[in-house]
Amino acid sequence: MTDNLDILAIGESLIELSSRESLTFTESFDKYYGGDVLNTAVAAARLGSRVGFITKVGNDYFKDFLMDSWQAENLDISNVKIVDSYNGVYIISRQPDGKKELMYYRKKSAATMITTDDISEDIIEKASIIYTTGITQSLSSSARSAVKKAFSIAGEKECMVAYDPNYIDRTWDIEEAKEAMEEVIEYVDIIILSNVHDAEKLLDISSPDKIIKCFWDRGVSMVAVKMGQAGCVIGYNGEISSIPRRDVVMVDPTGAGDTFNGGFLHGISKGYTPFEAAKLASIVASEQTKGLGAIKSIPYKDQVFAEFKRGEG
Repeated sequence: MTDNLDILAIGESLIELSSRESLTFTESFDKYYGGDVLNTAVAAARLGSRVGFITKVGNDYFKDFLMDSWQAENLDISNVKIVDSYNGVYIISRQPDGKKELMYYRKKSAATMITTDDISEDIIEKASIIYTTGITQSLSSSARSAVKKAFSIAGEKECMVAYDPNYIDRTWDIEEAKEAMEEVIEYVDIIILSNVHDAEKLLDISSPDKIIKCFWDRGVSMVAVKMGQAGCVIGYNGEISSIPRRDVVMVDPTGAGDTFNGGFLHGISKGYTPFEAAKLASIVASEQTKGLGAIKSIPYKDQVFAEFKRGEG
């Protein structure tokens, strides 16, 4: 592994098969890849962060495509392990009228085989920020245990821990998601979450100020509340500030929240204040929504920082 990493991400990889026509009638698909943590990792890497990725990849026909693609994105994949299984797949239709159709095939896929054996002190202590999500915890009991181990070691090694609950009801039961968050929250330094999809369901709170104060009371020092069309609200060091959404023509919002996380964590790893990092993240996420595909449309460093400097001016 690289001597030092800005961000170490632990999570799932999936093959993406996408179409702009209904899944019922389409005759062809574009092939790519995705996964919530992977989206975040690529977003940060495209901004210039040194990002490592921990996952398991199935030894199927997609293996080389995935590994080669991640190397091309400058991800450190030295801790990606190949297993005798298959890679999960999601099939998505993003139609011109805004209709979206989505199907997943991921049960017992390679990524569900992440275990505590994939986590070690040597791996964790080389990163400034350890990041994962509730989606990773939901993959399997072994993946959930791996997340807890990684966060626990990070706390001992004084690495920052970043977490997004990213609750999706099709992946697991709400009570399981609450328990999973509770078992790691003591280690979390940065939490990034949606007010609607996460806080309302997991905490029964929708007010960003109340969400922030709730996590401050739990010892989480940095809170970023994603508010969709209303932008985001950041809480840090006793200060709460709103960052407005950028006004862009949105084509496809798939993965925008993950992309926001990548921009935010990149900013934090480079010494930005949380409020500056959120402004950067809002640019990354809004630019990403202008194209199709969760990862294909993630912008690159020059484009993002040109917009960031323009905003400062």
